[in-house]
Amino acid sequence: MASFSFGSGNAAKLLRIPLYAVGRIGTLLLPRGQRWVFGCGAGIGDGALALWRVATREGHDAVWLTSSDRERADAAALGIPTIVKSSLRGWWATARAGVLVVTHGLGDVNRYAVSDGFVVQLWHGIPLKRIGLDSPATTQVPNVPGAAALRRIVGLLYRGAAQRIRVLPAASDRSRGRLESAFALGDARVVVTGEPRADVLSSGTSEGRRQAASALLTDIVGALPEGARTLLYAPTWRDGAADPSVPTASEWVRLIALLESHNTVLLVRSHPLGAGEYQPPLRSRRVRMLGSDVLADVTPALPAIDALITDYSSLAYDVGLLAMPVLYLAADAEEYARRAAFTADTRMSLAMMSQRTGRRFSISSSRRSPTSACSPIGPCVPVRSAHRCMHIGMGRTPAVCTK
Repeated sequence: MASFSFGSGNAAKLLRIPLYAVGRIGTLLLPRGQRWVFGCGAGIGDGALALWRVATREGHDAVWLTSSDRERADAAALGIPTIVKSSLRGWWATARAGVLVVTHGLGDVNRYAVSDGFVVQLWHGIPLKRIGLDSPATTQVPNVPGAAALRRIVGLLYRGAAQRIRVLPAASDRSRGRLESAFALGDARVVVTGEPRADVLSSGTSEGRRQAASALLTDIVGALPEGARTLLYAPTWRDGAADPSVPTASEWVRLIALLESHNTVLLVRSHPLGAGEYQPPLRSRRVRMLGSDVLADVTPALPAIDALITDYSSLAYDVGLLAMPVLYLAADAEEYARRAAFTADTRMSLAMMSQRTGRRFSISSSRRSPTSACSPIGPCVPVRSAHRCMHIGMGRTPAVCTK
């Protein structure tokens, strides 16, 4: 079953309008200080953790806002002080903070206290498909009388929330254009710095990264068979719809036999917000679950993966830093395209490939340089570290974010 959809989420947003109004009054009365508050829709990780480490190393007072016991435990293991996001203390911390760091939305911190704060939206991947205001799914509401008017109200709320973003780092100029459009922001706010979340994929040596990632995988999923290769299957989220690529029982049997014959382990990571019944009918050491419930941030584990299988996930861009082969399994590509879910330049790229090769492409595969943050349909740019982005805050200019 799906855990979330835009329709249900937007219905809840509309019901909370009075709370937003009360929170706005509170933020008008309280001055903001110098503290940084961090939040992340995926747990303790992603770009927020990379920026946290730089900010605290440089002496900034900071606290992480959490929404679950799991997040509090993960933060404690890293020595990160926390406050419950939905508590009165969480509202106060957000209302008084000078910088608010999020990765998914303003709800990563206390959503009722973000007005007039300096919002750093790190986002959580290079868009392959339409997101934000570019996606019709963003303003979906339940099918009730007056739904059209409600969609317009939701659209205005999203646009207003996006305008609170002061800085949004992008991996490349192509990515910047997509983010500017999705959030209705000008180029002064969306700056090409590289993504802090991907720093772990380019720091240190290749061997050091793989050793650290292998140790992390072993800790999470257990020891792998000697000499086994690893495949990561990571489908994207379909706004609550089921993943059409979930294997049948007979397909699982054939798949496990194939994995055994090639000494390979399949790691399955369904999207944190999606639905998918990926447990095979028989237990097998060849299939391991690597969902967000066992590993909040998969990025540090990627150097231990030999190949990625996905449909439309932005992980396909991330693993470009590792020169990793990408295999695309997109069972619903035609339907996805009919819904205009792909960005315009993605659709153009697929059409050009079809024209040049005489073959029909739904999705293209890619193999990228380990020294660049690349897009299959855009230019590669040098990777830049999280600290280059951090200095935009607190009165700094975007110019210091450039190489």
